[in-house]
Amino acid sequence: MSAKKGLHLTLKIWRQKNTKTKGQFETYKISDVSTDSSFLEMLDILNENLINEGKEPIAFDHDCREGICGMCSLYINGRAHGPDTGITTCQLHMRMFKDGETIVIEPWRSAAFPVIKDLMVDRSAFDRVMAAGGFISVNTSGNTLDANAILVPKEDADKAMDAAACIGCGACVATCKNGSAMLFVGAKVSQFALLPQGRVEAKRRVLNMVKAMDEEGFGNCSNTGACEVECPKGISLENIARMNREYMSALVDKG
Repeated sequence: MSAKKGLHLTLKIWRQKNTKTKGQFETYKISDVSTDSSFLEMLDILNENLINEGKEPIAFDHDCREGICGMCSLYINGRAHGPDTGITTCQLHMRMFKDGETIVIEPWRSAAFPVIKDLMVDRSAFDRVMAAGGFISVNTSGNTLDANAILVPKEDADKAMDAAACIGCGACVATCKNGSAMLFVGAKVSQFALLPQGRVEAKRRVLNMVKAMDEEGFGNCSNTGACEVECPKGISLENIARMNREYMSALVDKG
């Protein structure tokens, strides 16, 4: 039996030295790529080839390679995380592509996510939004109630856990025509708003996080739903609606 042939591909990859320089697409050929390999493994092979040729490898983000960390932020053939649903780039396998295909690979496109180098973008804006209110302040004086003793309706707990599944990859921002971060912020607000531990600071939290989101330059939500479609964790648009309700309630109370 003859050995299984690998894919022969043409890669059009965005190369950019840093944030201040102008970038451009460069074309690379790669051969005998196993259909069982992941997309990032394919890029590893390409980089190994480039290094062997004395050329500069392509910079791209990655960490866990298990669909958990959200680092592998790539725009592939016009879709965040590539031509599949419910996955991150590291979970995308080369069997999704055809032999001889041309694959266009870009970084996230958003003013709030400036390019660091090649396919890497600066997503620290998400960190600053979280620092503005994405946490719970806990009194550790010794008189605190054990969290396991606080009753939470299962429906609320399930919704909170669904919201907390957000890994902050930024696919929602990258796929939104307005570069909106409302699905991300809505998920982070919801995971606390649905639980009694998060209600104490709920109004201050939503006001501060929405303010930080606006200051970072993210766009407004236009209800097209692209963010939910491309989210690798299936975060629901219901979280945006919940954030809006929380925000309006906080504004009314603030007067």
